[in-house]
Amino acid sequence: MNNIKRFFRYIGKNAKYIDYPLVVTYLLLCLIGLVMVYSASMVAATKGSLTGGISVPGTYFYTRQLMYVIMSLVIVFFMAFFMNVKFLETIRFQKWMMLGIIILLAATLLVGSNINGSKSWINLGFMNLQASELLKIAIILYIPYMIEKKRPKVFKQPKLMTSPIILAGLCIALVLLQRDVGQTLLILIIFFSILFYAGIGVQKSIKYGLLIFVGVVIIGSLFLIIGLVPDYLTARFSTLTNPFSQESGTGYHISNSLIAIGNGGLLGRGLGNSIMKLGYLPEPHTDFIFSIICEELGLVGGLVVICLLFFIVYRAFELANKTNSYFYKLVCVGVASYIGSQTFVNLGGISGTIPLTGVPLPFISFGGSSMISLSIALGLLLITGKQIRIEAYRKKQAAKKKTHIGIAKR
Repeated sequence: MNNIKRFFRYIGKNAKYIDYPLVVTYLLLCLIGLVMVYSASMVAATKGSLTGGISVPGTYFYTRQLMYVIMSLVIVFFMAFFMNVKFLETIRFQKWMMLGIIILLAATLLVGSNINGSKSWINLGFMNLQASELLKIAIILYIPYMIEKKRPKVFKQPKLMTSPIILAGLCIALVLLQRDVGQTLLILIIFFSILFYAGIGVQKSIKYGLLIFVGVVIIGSLFLIIGLVPDYLTARFSTLTNPFSQESGTGYHISNSLIAIGNGGLLGRGLGNSIMKLGYLPEPHTDFIFSIICEELGLVGGLVVICLLFFIVYRAFELANKTNSYFYKLVCVGVASYIGSQTFVNLGGISGTIPLTGVPLPFISFGGSSMISLSIALGLLLITGKQIRIEAYRKKQAAKKKTHIGIAKR
């Protein structure tokens, strides 16, 4: 009985430092995701078009997503109330984390499953583990840790970051070898966002940015000429400007996605009433779920989802500006760039703004690895925010105490 009382007393003590607007936003996105995964997949599941021709119950994907959400909620609750962010700053944790990620990435190349042209998943039985999703979390923790450790010399001598950058580059190269261009792009965005926000190498990046861009264009052109670029990537670039010109060919998916978005109008056709999910879109419950949201819930429903995701990004930057700790600051920026860039890449892909890369919409699309990785990222935001609030409260109390002592001496 005493243990139970102590448990609830501990929860109550920590509860006042939790960022509840973030928690509510996260829960709303998870609920919207569950509803839309069920709506987008129920018909296709019974026909077997999403399971290799094998008919499954209409609730098949919904049930699995519910399991992932419950697992994620447990992770977020544990992190928010029982994990100390200072544990993440220990060298032992950092070493084991990076070693574990390298082993998982190498194992994926050796025994991973090949799905849609990418060898990115390890079959665990109850779910497919995508190691590249966990690499995003590792980058968000490892690079800020190394910058904080080498501060303040690192700002004047960027060469001090050579070893960490090489290690991170090795991990990113392993993801690229899996032929997963979308995940590679996202990890690079997170990586450079952290470095740029910290102010490391910004001047040199601006100075040599044009040369790097020209070099990338030349190398990319050579790859196209030689034929090293996968056919599906070439097709995605060729249909970017006008997908309707190749509506029955390589532009089929983007054309149908745009039709679905247009069909929704302002308020949508109604929940469950999408037409384009009936075999016209290849992955209505994952890559193209936002198209289904727009068709069923309209522009209003789509904007609600975007605003909820934007709020998390905004809150992350807000927390980053409230602390002097570079580790806390850069972890928040890493989470913001993770969620923000993944949202942009998904929405840009399904709307024909950028080439389609098969990236899931955060907290909404079906997928265990993505859901768990994003939830860990949100958990990092919560525990970092909690520590920032605790430190602010302690400073306030110390200032009050100092004031009282000064008054007493007078």
